Amino acid sequence: MSGLFSRKFLTILFLGQLLSLCITATTIFSAKLAQAEEPVSIPTTQSFLNYLVLGTVYTSVTIYKQGFRGWIEMIRQRAFYYMLFAVVDVEGNYFVVKAYKYTSLLSAMLLDAWTIPCVVLLSVFFLKMRFQRFHYLGVVLAMAGMGFLIWSDMEAGKNFPGSDYLKGDLFCILGASLYAVSNVYQEFLVRQRPLDEVVGQMGFWATILNGVQLAVLERHEIKHVHWTPQVVGHMVGFDIALFIMYSMSPILFRLSSATFFNLSLLTSDFYGLIFGLFLFGAKINRLYPIAYVLIIVGIIVYNIYPAPEPKFNKVLEQDKENKVLWSSAEEEEDADDDEISQQV
Repeated sequence: MSGLFSRKFLTILFLGQLLSLCITATTIFSAKLAQAEEPVSIPTTQSFLNYLVLGTVYTSVTIYKQGFRGWIEMIRQRAFYYMLFAVVDVEGNYFVVKAYKYTSLLSAMLLDAWTIPCVVLLSVFFLKMRFQRFHYLGVVLAMAGMGFLIWSDMEAGKNFPGSDYLKGDLFCILGASLYAVSNVYQEFLVRQRPLDEVVGQMGFWATILNGVQLAVLERHEIKHVHWTPQVVGHMVGFDIALFIMYSMSPILFRLSSATFFNLSLLTSDFYGLIFGLFLFGAKINRLYPIAYVLIIVGIIVYNIYPAPEPKFNKVLEQDKENKVLWSSAEEEEDADDDEISQQV
């Protein structure tokens, strides 16, 4: 129980809610774009700009720290790991966005919550994490809060109809599963490698992949966008919020876990309602405060005991150790050669 009042818990609680607010901001800016006089719907382009900025900023940091030759060597040794991360993240975003086009809002919310049990299972089997009863109880309470959110939206009549429920539901399940893989895989990476390397490489490879998808899927939509100052401002706001989220989430993965990260994001719907009161004239349903309290209580219960440490084999740290051993062996070999030459 003492861990609930520690500086570490307050830090991860603050980080989790900051990331939840970032998700809320991206939703608001996307809604503003969709509700403009000339609606704008170019999600792949919006993600592309974020990946481009992430890749540019954090790759520059990595090159500054490791040198250009060190960066090339890093790509030679670990490019496959980061390319896989980029593919999972890009396609997870793509399928979730696509799902909202075909299925109903409530179906999408329900199926999107599939990410949390997936993260728990992947953490147990892939990261070898040993959760305790309070961790599972915290997840159940937070999921119950999510249930109240969905119930609230049903009472408010927000179940916008879909055009192809089967396709939309399958897309949502696939996207939520890819989100879970992306979160757990990111935790796997950031617990072994520097944060700037992980985020920079994800942005680098995701920019290439997302750029190809953009050219194929949205080239016609981009031509017809009327780039008013409002549209540009909303695009910039969306990418700033997403940049902060991608920059801060690896820190939370190190301090806590991918499970805690996803639990924290559940409060984004409540924050979205608060902002919606002022921006869109939304009304607070009586069930929303109950949902928010349940989610926060779930987060607190989850942290009664510290998040379990993963026990997986840290193969990327071994790469670093092997590089050091290889360098030492080369230095010893050079020294032996010099000694022999002097004797001759």
